Amino acid sequence: MHRLILLRHGQSVWNAEDRFTGWTDVGLTDRGIAETRQAAALLKEAGMDVDIAFTSVLSRAIETLHIVLRDMDRLWLPVHKHWRLNERHYGALQGLNKAETAERHGADQVFQWRRSWDVPPPPIEPDDRRSAVIDRRYDGIATSNLPRGESLKDTTARVVPYWTETISPALRLGSRVLVSAHGNSLRALVKHLDNVADQDIPLFEIPTSRPLVYELGADLMPLRRYFLGEGGTVEEITWPKPEPGAAA
Repeated sequence: MHRLILLRHGQSVWNAEDRFTGWTDVGLTDRGIAETRQAAALLKEAGMDVDIAFTSVLSRAIETLHIVLRDMDRLWLPVHKHWRLNERHYGALQGLNKAETAERHGADQVFQWRRSWDVPPPPIEPDDRRSAVIDRRYDGIATSNLPRGESLKDTTARVVPYWTETISPALRLGSRVLVSAHGNSLRALVKHLDNVADQDIPLFEIPTSRPLVYELGADLMPLRRYFLGEGGTVEEITWPKPEPGAAA
């Protein structure tokens, strides 16, 4: 059996302020730090160790991973950061309050931007100060690869190749893997692993800093998946049986 742990970052400053965050780099709140320390405690209580970790290039995910590894006495483990694990890019919505945006554009439109499979938000302009094009952490990446706004479908299209080329090989070699990322980049992995229907995956909730554990077979097909809870409890997740080859 192979074990994969998916962890959404703890509450961020813009989570608390109900803002569209996307690729904007914001830190954790005190609550987010506490949530993350609780996640580490749950993993230790369950006896789940880690051999290698992957995260995005956004501080809230990196900080979450750092706290978990520190509390597990595993700061020395190899960590790989990549922009393909970033949150979904919310385009011109980034920084806007969600409730105020719903008042301006209508709740139905905002719901489509937030929770549809293939409807992207309004794109951001390349010269906008919020654009990834002018962010040093993306130096060397072709501008055509840097999104100006993404649907969940678009996010999945960039996350899955990283899974196939980098994360799944580590699992096949026997490593116990931890991925610290974001609500939508983790949804992309869940969709791929379990072959979840397009209309179902946008509504799948991944709470902040609650470990989602996958037990995978030799072919990396899911055998079991569950959220860890206090006292060794688990919340099982069930989907329709995936089609063969979905997680290859």
